[in-house]
Amino acid sequence: MAGEPARNPRVLHVYRTYFPDTQGGGEELIRQICRNTRGMGIDSRVFTLSPDPAPAPIQRDEALVIQARRHLEIASCGISLSALPAFRAEAARADVLHYHFPWPFGDALHLLGGSATRNKPTVVSHLSDVVRQRGLMALYQPLMRRFLARADRIVATSPNYAASSPLLGAYRDKLCIIPIGLDDGQLPAVTPAQVAAVRERHGEDFLLFVGVFRYYKGLHVLLEAARDTRANIVIAGAGPEEAALRAFAREHKLANVRFAGRVSDADKAALLHGCRGLVFPSHLPAESFGISLLEAAMVGRPMISCEIGTGTTYVNRHGETGLVVAPGNAAQLATAMNTLAGDEALAARLGAAARRRYEALFTGAAMGERYAALYRELLGR
Repeated sequence: MAGEPARNPRVLHVYRTYFPDTQGGGEELIRQICRNTRGMGIDSRVFTLSPDPAPAPIQRDEALVIQARRHLEIASCGISLSALPAFRAEAARADVLHYHFPWPFGDALHLLGGSATRNKPTVVSHLSDVVRQRGLMALYQPLMRRFLARADRIVATSPNYAASSPLLGAYRDKLCIIPIGLDDGQLPAVTPAQVAAVRERHGEDFLLFVGVFRYYKGLHVLLEAARDTRANIVIAGAGPEEAALRAFAREHKLANVRFAGRVSDADKAALLHGCRGLVFPSHLPAESFGISLLEAAMVGRPMISCEIGTGTTYVNRHGETGLVVAPGNAAQLATAMNTLAGDEALAARLGAAARRRYEALFTGAAMGERYAALYRELLGR
């Protein structure tokens, strides 16, 4: 009705998994977008699958999470036999649909959405190319191309991945770049006593990895490098590669490697503040960005990462904010870790520069402003 204030735009995020079932970079990206667009008048919901036999909506701080039951998983692609009606209802309510790619079942939901998805503004955040399941790409490609052809905007998280990705190169006309951002201070506050405690436990110069143990994280390379590394290495997290990694560490008697398991936000914050630097050995371009790198930069810690043509070296610039080595090269990784662990002044200088780069490029507020502007632009069209 004329004279009534316009309601807030409603955005539906669609991704294969979400908190509290899993914790990973895709989930954190969605959470950060929801949190940092809320103050700009964006009303967000998340549609996902859950292994729970009777999933129910969950009201989280950042958004309402709508869950459908995941009945099976093929090549990391969750599939539900009952999701379509609930998805159509949520899509019909939304003003903008925001998919987080790749998730082939999500593509299918969109194409089967009928009037709920037809001609509705659609954003696709590109989390990575399909790297491991190349044998299935011949089957998936027709679905993927039809889905991406209907997207209004495809978002790359770094200019590095936009330049290196064969997939993104085919969609230059609808591509935009919005780097991932994190809320400053999103991690719990850490006291000097907590920092002292983790350093007493692990050493003044310990190096930290934190993340999900996935095939592309390069943790097997990290363990190889640990054999020639003087400092302690704390590996925090869990995931499908965990059993093999622990077995390797036992077999090779890696006394300087400590597996911390899945840690709370408070423990992660203490580890980040206490470490000499973050080591992030992802060696395949399935690692599109590396939110753990942002967390390290946010607290002023230097980083070690690999040059894989993605956002990892957009966050971490060699010689400025940390050290960059060749992917899969244990000798180079060991040299970089020894350099950082052995030079406190260098680590402090690189860490200060990492904090400045975070403030310039990777705050949650900056990311939220750009996504809110994108949603409103598409609605205006």
